[in-house]
Amino acid sequence: MSRAAASSRPPSPEKLALSVDCVVFGFDAGDLEVLLVRRREEPFGGRWALPGGLVRRGESLEVAARRELFRETGIDRLYLEQLYTFGDPGREPRRRVVSVAHYALVALADHPVRDDGSVAWFALDRVRRLPFDHGSILATALARLKAKVRYQPIGFELLPRKFTLTRLQNLYEAILGTPLDKRNFRRKILGTGLLLELDERERGVAHRAARLYTFDRGKYRQLARHGLNFEI
Repeated sequence: MSRAAASSRPPSPEKLALSVDCVVFGFDAGDLEVLLVRRREEPFGGRWALPGGLVRRGESLEVAARRELFRETGIDRLYLEQLYTFGDPGREPRRRVVSVAHYALVALADHPVRDDGSVAWFALDRVRRLPFDHGSILATALARLKAKVRYQPIGFELLPRKFTLTRLQNLYEAILGTPLDKRNFRRKILGTGLLLELDERERGVAHRAARLYTFDRGKYRQLARHGLNFEI
């Protein structure tokens, strides 16, 4: 075979592995937190990283993400959404791996994690440099959350079923990273018609007990079909 003929051949396709990585946000006591797992294997053994792993043959991306989350953290039954595909050639030092990242939102009190030192919640300002490109994945997920929480009420996934308006405002301030005017926030949030006022007040507090509310999911699904404007 001539050298010219050999050079005209298309290059062999690179073998790729497909993985999923998950950014799980939680909210408690005024802080937005992220769930990290301690790596057991090299590279980066012992470092805190995002939960995730390789997709199995015949497995959908969402099923793989949920399986890996449960395997590594014990968490299941949560709001999960596909985020972005990360495929930089150098993101994994051992071989070429393309990752489809997902992000999830949970109320911390409703989703306890394994108490064996392999998984923990970290306030975002305590997260140090993450291995691989997990820092970029986390930043992308946070940007998506900040944008989406302004027009879709996904933030309610981070709250317990019953909550006060103050806690709801604290959540939005934690996500957006900015203080919100109390009167204006309450006017807008109550004006959506998505909150049900309960005949209950919070308990065990030193200050005057505040009214409790819950999110009307049925009303949200009804309004979303007609174009819901949830701008905060």
